[in-house]
Formats: sequence, C-alpha cells, structure tokens
Amino acid sequence: MHDAPRRPYRTAASDTSPTAETSGTSPASDSAYVPHVPYFRPHTVTGAEVVPGDLLALSERDVGDDRWFVVTHTVPESPETIRVTLRPPLGGTDREEPLARSGEVTVACRRMDVSRIPVVTSSDLSAVEFRDGDRVTTLRVVDPRAEEETYVRRWDRWYRDLENRSGQPLSDEELRDLAEAAARSDRLVRHHPRPRRSAGTVVPRRVVVTGLGAITPLGVGVGELWRGLLDGRCGIRELAGEEFAGLPVRIAGTVPVDPAALLPRIRARRMNRAAQFAVLAAREAWRDAGFDDAGTVESGLDPERVGVSVGAILGDASVLVDSDRALREKGPRGVSPLTTPMCVPSQAASQVSLDLRITGEARTVSSACASGTEAIGQAVDRIRYGHVDAVLAGGAEAVVTPAIMASFASMRALSTHGLEEGTSPSRPFAKDRNGFVNGEGAGFLLLEAEEHARARGARIYCEAAGWGLSADAHHIAAPDPSGSGVALALRRALRDAGAHAVDVVHVNAHATGTVEGDLAEAGAVRAVLGGPVPVTAVKGNVGHLQGAAGGVEAVVTALTLWEGLVPPTVGCEVVDAAVGLDVVRGAPREVGGPGDVALSNSFGFGGHNAVLALRRWG
Repeated sequence: MHDAPRRPYRTAASDTSPTAETSGTSPASDSAYVPHVPYFRPHTVTGAEVVPGDLLALSERDVGDDRWFVVTHTVPESPETIRVTLRPPLGGTDREEPLARSGEVTVACRRMDVSRIPVVTSSDLSAVEFRDGDRVTTLRVVDPRAEEETYVRRWDRWYRDLENRSGQPLSDEELRDLAEAAARSDRLVRHHPRPRRSAGTVVPRRVVVTGLGAITPLGVGVGELWRGLLDGRCGIRELAGEEFAGLPVRIAGTVPVDPAALLPRIRARRMNRAAQFAVLAAREAWRDAGFDDAGTVESGLDPERVGVSVGAILGDASVLVDSDRALREKGPRGVSPLTTPMCVPSQAASQVSLDLRITGEARTVSSACASGTEAIGQAVDRIRYGHVDAVLAGGAEAVVTPAIMASFASMRALSTHGLEEGTSPSRPFAKDRNGFVNGEGAGFLLLEAEEHARARGARIYCEAAGWGLSADAHHIAAPDPSGSGVALALRRALRDAGAHAVDVVHVNAHATGTVEGDLAEAGAVRAVLGGPVPVTAVKGNVGHLQGAAGGVEAVVTALTLWEGLVPPTVGCEVVDAAVGLDVVRGAPREVGGPGDVALSNSFGFGGHNAVLALRRWG
C-alpha cells in the first residue's frame, strides 16, 4: 500500500461528498470554482480494478511528481490488458494507455465526475496581437492541487503581480517562449483578451484637471510655487510680531504678502484670512482653466452645474481670538457682527461661491490635515456621478497664531531647528528631523467632466483618476506606527483609479518631518508599491499648511505629471535609513519609466488618511 502525505486538497471534479458544488463551472473558465474533495488517499490497485472516475498515477514517480489523470473510459483490449482513456484532472486533452490487468497502478479517490472536467487545448500565442489588459494563464493540469499562474500585460510588459514593483516583467517574446515551454510540460496555456467595452455600457464620467491656483509661503501664484520648488527655495520665516515673542518656536511658513491688499477693500474686510487665500487661489485656477473672471454666467456656464469644495480645519483661528480680546477690553459692543460668519470653517467655500457666483453647491470638509485632499476627492465623485460638471476644489488655512503655535509646541510636534542652520527647519524623511513647521496658504484645482472640458477645447493637465480614505483608529494625535491605515488609503486610491502598483511613477508624500509620521508613511508606501518609486515632499519648502496642504500638494502633483519633473525634497540632507524610499533630493528628476499615475498623500491628527490618484493625460 502506498501512503502519500496528506495535505489540504482541491480538485476540479466532484464526488459524492455532500459539500461538493454542482454549479458546473469548469476550471478553465475565468471564474472557476474548484470544490473540496473530502479525502485523498493514494493506494495501489491492479489494472483490472481500475474503473472510470478513478484518479490515477501510472508510476511511483508520477505519484511523487503529483502527475495524475482521471480515467474517463476503459475498454478490454486482450486477456492480459485493458485500454484506458485518461484526461488531466484540471482539464486538457485525452490520451490512451494500455494497462496490464495484473499490473499495479496508484489511484486516489473514486467516483469523480468526468463530465465536469473540460476537454481544452492550449492557446497558440504565436500570432496573437497582444493589448494591454490581456491575461495569459498557465495551469499544471495534471496536479489536482495546482494553482493557476497569471500574467497581465501592462505598459507593453507582462507582470505576475501588478501590485508589486519588485518583479521583473517579461516582454511579449519572452512571454511567448514561456508559454510554449509550459504547453510542452503538462501545462494548459490560455489567452484571455481584454474585454471590449460595449457602446451601451454605463460608466462614471472621467474627471480632468483644467486649472491650477495657489498662494503659499513661496509667493502668490502657481508660477512662484513651481519655480520655488524646482529652485529648492525655502519660504519658512521668522515670526516677527510681538505676540509671538514669548513662544518657544517662532518660525512658520507664512505667505509673504497681505492677501487683503490683493482684493477689493470692502470685500476683504468681510473675509477671514483663510477665505482671502481661498478666493485668490480659486480665481487663479478659474482663470487658468480659461474662464472669465466675472464668474459663471459670463463664462458661458450654468451656475447650477458648478460647485465648490474646500478643505479646512479651522479656517482662520485669529477671528475668535481677536473677538474674545475685544469683548474683554471693550465689552459686547466691541465685538463685530461679522465675527460669527467669519469664524466658521465654511467661510472659504462660501466666499469662493460668492466671488464667482457659483450656485451648484459649496461644500466644506474638515478632516484635520487630510481636509484638502478629501475635499478634492469628494468633488471628483460629485462630477463622476453627474451632480455637477465642474468644481473648484482644494484647501485653505490660516492658523499661524500664538495659541496654535503654543499648542503645537506643547505637543512637541514642532521642529526646533533654526533658520540659521543653512537648510530648511522642516526636514521630511531626514535623519535629523524632529517635527513639522506650521504654515498657511491655499491650493485649488479646477475639475471638470472630460466631455465638458473637451467640448470647450480646454487644456487638460491630468486626470483626477481616483481617491481613497481610511482611519487609523489609533490615537488622538499620533499616527498608527504600523502604517496599516495609510496603506489602506493608498490601496483604495489605486483601486478607485483602476490602477496598480506598477502604474505609479511618483508619490508626493505627506511627510511632515515628524519622526513617527514619516516612518509610518514610508512603511505604507513600501508595503503597497512593493518597489522603488520617486518620492518627494514639499513641506521643506512651505511648511505644513494644515487643511490647505492637500490642495497645494495636489497642485504640485498635477504639475509634476504635466511638466514631467519631480521637484527635490528640501531639508533632507541625509535620508533616515529606516525610511527606505527613493527620496528625490538635490535637483529635479525627470518622471521616467512605464506608468502614468502619481499619488498625493495627506494624513491628519486623529487618524484621518486621504490619498489622491492623478493620471498623466495623453
């Protein structure tokens, strides 16, 4: 009696077990279900005892090699022999073998349902014209325990795992050679062409970026921001006001001009500082997209089909502080009637809608430092599913106030490096990083449905292809050190964009310069992408812009795809060895390699994680 080692066992054929499926799905189909077989006990029998349904190995060597066949038919051939028809248990072509009636063979489990084992042949790939999205599968059909190997074509190369960048892809010819060799070695090779979309298929609309606007510590406008990033400039400054004099940390990323001076005086007085930033950045994005400064109607748009989506944590924290001071010093009559409408975080969204007469919707998202990215993601969905046709989306924040600075300092979250050290005090991924630098500003994208943009001949920077959210559920302020929540948001953004790890050409990291946060993000990026990809972080240039960070960094990510350049990471003189990422430093780097997706990450206190996936256009 031959006793083979037992192990969990699955086969394509059904037997009399009450747990066996009877769906009739063949193992060679795209959605094959392989039912459990409750036992697998190889034992020897004589050739005369073999009956249809037996799982048979012709020799001891075949048993050791897991080379089995299902007996589909038996015919007496002579008094000494019978002729059996054999088929691989996972599908294939039939073969005939003579068996001596008195000779011994090995069988394992009986009464297999032969009708469920398909007769199939390998695909001939020699003349196939491959397209990206095609799949080629190989399966060792003689082994009931075999698992199918799948190769997917992406960027004119074949990958075993689209979610791991470390694997070496195959060319078309290498794949053909592999398939030819597999077909000669008990393997079934199948070509699965990419499904062709039906003309009647209903799918969500594609969303594109047609305008960019920003006001940051590097200056007013996207041009100043982009030039400052490529030149490696730092916009972090000393806080000179006497109200900051007693603070342990007196540096921040502040906008170098008074935004109120860039707006009509009466209008500016009715806006808090964050709303002023928002209006200036949104106007720039609006103009950049080719629309009229006067607003929606003058631009030929239906105001009800345009929206605003803004991320903010507090908006402008100084309004309440100033009003409280006025109440104590002058009494109730000293408090401005504008205090309430000016202190709410939604003021930026409302002021942008007022400025351009946008009536479709004005949304505000408050998810800590992930607010700007989540606001853009929500706008993508509003356009995708037809609620509006265009949205000004981004973030705005102005929280460089003494109380906020003191609070961050008490948390030991702020960088203690000085401006005199010759590099930025904000040091993303650096070995000597010790905290973030608080900042202010705004960044906006003008998002449109693809057909809306095409109809008016708009320039398209990139596609807003997808986004993902998650929550750490770990701590009120500290990130989950495992990075599992960040990884989940990254995977969801890729999935929402219909993308894979091998498609990613760049990551614009959140990377605030805190020890724990940078490591958690780095670990998540490594885990999800599985291989090197150029990573940059702009907080060394501008500081951490809080709720506006996601908006500004989305602008930068869109420009990275449009210009084909990854800006360097300022402040990172020596990369922490534990980071393990390809951090772009020193000079800009060209966006290279196959792929078309860039990710923009934002993570906030309390475990808010948001990731935006942008795709290169054209």
